[in-house]
Amino acid sequence: MLRNISLVIAGAALGVFPGMVAADEAAFDKIEPILMDYCYDCHGDGMDKGDFAMDDYDSVAEHLDNFDVWYEIWKNVRSNLMPPADKPQFKSEERDAVLAFIESKVFKIDHENPDPGRVTIRRMNREEYRYTIQDLLNVHLPAYDLLPADDTGYGFDTIGDVLSISPLLMEKYLEAAEVVVEKGVSTNEPEIVEWWPSLDSFKDERSGDWSVSWMPFNHARKMAAEPWINFDGEYEIRVDFYIRGSEEASSHSATLKVGVDDKVLTERKLGWDNSKTITLKTKAHLKKGNGQSLWLATELGEKPEEGEQELAVGVKSIRYRGPLDGSQKDYAWDLRWLFSEGPPSADEKARDPYREKILRRFATRAFRRPVDDETVKRLVALARQVDMQPGKRFEHGIAQAIKAILVSPRFLMRAEVQPEPDNPGKVVPIDEYALASRLSYFLWSSCPDEELMKLAGEGRLRVELRNQVDRMLKDKKTQRFVENFVGQWLQARDVTTISIDERKILNEKDLGKARRIFNGRLRDSMKSESEMFFSHILLNNRPATELLTAKYTFLNEPLADWYGIDGVKGNDLKKVDLNEGSRRGGLLSQATFHIVTSNPTRTSPVKRGLFVLENFLATPPPPAPPAVPALEEAAKGDNKNLPLRELMALHSEQKMCASCHARMDPIGLALENYNPMGLWVDEYKGKPIDAGGTLMTGESFKNAKELSKVLATSRSADFHRAVTEKLMTYGIGRGIEYFDAPTIDLIVSKAESRGATLKEILLGIVESAPFQKRRGDGGMYAAPQE
Repeated sequence: MLRNISLVIAGAALGVFPGMVAADEAAFDKIEPILMDYCYDCHGDGMDKGDFAMDDYDSVAEHLDNFDVWYEIWKNVRSNLMPPADKPQFKSEERDAVLAFIESKVFKIDHENPDPGRVTIRRMNREEYRYTIQDLLNVHLPAYDLLPADDTGYGFDTIGDVLSISPLLMEKYLEAAEVVVEKGVSTNEPEIVEWWPSLDSFKDERSGDWSVSWMPFNHARKMAAEPWINFDGEYEIRVDFYIRGSEEASSHSATLKVGVDDKVLTERKLGWDNSKTITLKTKAHLKKGNGQSLWLATELGEKPEEGEQELAVGVKSIRYRGPLDGSQKDYAWDLRWLFSEGPPSADEKARDPYREKILRRFATRAFRRPVDDETVKRLVALARQVDMQPGKRFEHGIAQAIKAILVSPRFLMRAEVQPEPDNPGKVVPIDEYALASRLSYFLWSSCPDEELMKLAGEGRLRVELRNQVDRMLKDKKTQRFVENFVGQWLQARDVTTISIDERKILNEKDLGKARRIFNGRLRDSMKSESEMFFSHILLNNRPATELLTAKYTFLNEPLADWYGIDGVKGNDLKKVDLNEGSRRGGLLSQATFHIVTSNPTRTSPVKRGLFVLENFLATPPPPAPPAVPALEEAAKGDNKNLPLRELMALHSEQKMCASCHARMDPIGLALENYNPMGLWVDEYKGKPIDAGGTLMTGESFKNAKELSKVLATSRSADFHRAVTEKLMTYGIGRGIEYFDAPTIDLIVSKAESRGATLKEILLGIVESAPFQKRRGDGGMYAAPQE
């Protein structure tokens, strides 16, 4: 969303400082009649409604020099907020002409070569650090315990200007590196090998639709795979699993069997069990190759009694370890990629090349670009020095060198190489390694994988960009983007922790009972509903406006009961089609939205209206004036039983407040049928709720569903622009500036020509100048050069 900033300062930084704007009187002469027809009744010819005059200047040059005034005109015309709905409106070509004049003659925007802006060099945020460590070393780091929370800017924790490193934070990174290396780079010598076949390789003999993550007790299943066996010998086979399906005891039972080929190796009768992990072990003689079938099977047992839920086996991992005679040894399975040639040679002269291979490969992944030879030499020397110390081995040296990599600025900071880093007038495409990094941290919150790095090294990533985005979105790591973006755009992160007065809202005296009703699992389900809903629309290439008007959502039984929707069973969320008369459908009907836009004891039409303006329409009102009294002040004395609509009218009677409340209140009041917990209510203090209203732009609606339809139809361009601005802010790590307008308009226009899907908007951002290019830092501005 366009920032409410000091525009004179912004103009100075970007080359449109008053006095540097060349007057174009001929162009202004064509525009002024349009402004006179639509604007001067309130803001010209001696009128200054809202303390805003458009013609109080001695010359055209002086007028064109006033960046602040033209910015306000441009912002309100672009958002269709001016002229007001009750005044004559611009014709489409007139509106376009006014905007084009301001952008070209005042802002000096080059539409053919838009300014990509600059992004401050920034460190990985806590989430990015956590996932990067996970993808590099398969270490699930307790980052919330080790690292402090990140600052945010423009609503996101990906903003470069706030992601700096203090001395105290650097100490935390040193501590974190110690933990990471201890967990992820074992210094143990090679030992009997353990193998982890992919769970996805186990297929049902009759149908490929089933997996070992869900083997129901009430269906006999046999899931088999033919894993590759490296050596003949006796192996230990281990299956880790848990029982799914019910949080309460059930009499449902089954038998789980493990076997090889036609032989049953072991079996166990299963019933309800709330253990996090159950382990089944056995031994078998396995032959080299992949000709043997390793299988798991369930056999039916006792059926659940009436009212009990059905159970299932959920397999976590399947492992085989051997040969048990110790004839073959290697590093643990999760370290073999690092020690790719197995144990080191006993010959010291042969160890340095192996060290170099290990550390060059790891440093390239960690630094997100090929590492220079000098750095590799220093890392090898460090590893060798540690190895030569008493009581230390080859593995200790590698661990110490990796620790050094993890505290290097080249790992912690997302820097981008460019030819003239201090020249703010020099615009260049970022190199393909930087593009790979931007892409991977945008969609995966982590470092590029091998395929992205390979394409970048070959100079083919830009050519393959759309294909790579498709590939990345299909990867389960995209869930990180969903959680982090939705968690901040829709504030879904806050749903599980936000303070709510359960007793007052539920009218329940017993706090314990109230909290059992509105419990943590229900809050988690609400958060997951919004995440799965967004993910479905993105991954299935659905129109972005379906976020507002979808006739489906994602529910489990507890959340469906909360919403009053019948026919949903089980604790897992799934897509549920809604009937025509449903009060649910779209983000504005989800409990996530209702909770984060309410006060602890009541709804807040102002918060809800402001949220929609900022996040769905990209038209935020200015900040509230200081010392504005709370709504409760208006609800005293004779006013205490007034309907909320009338209280809001009293609250916003001050002239300085009226214009902003005229924007926010109709939207917020349209959502009053949803209480602070997302439950539907028909009355407020015994009186029917009036949810009708009219937007500042003139569209009328009777209720929340009609409001959602208005936002998705007549205001769809604003919605697409808002989504684009939010995604771009998150993806490029800076706030949106006025000079981004041509880029955003182009993204929206292209997306609308291709179905206006959420995925097309995302692709447009990845292909845009701000994502693909950058200009140098520096205080003095020069006109951008290509």
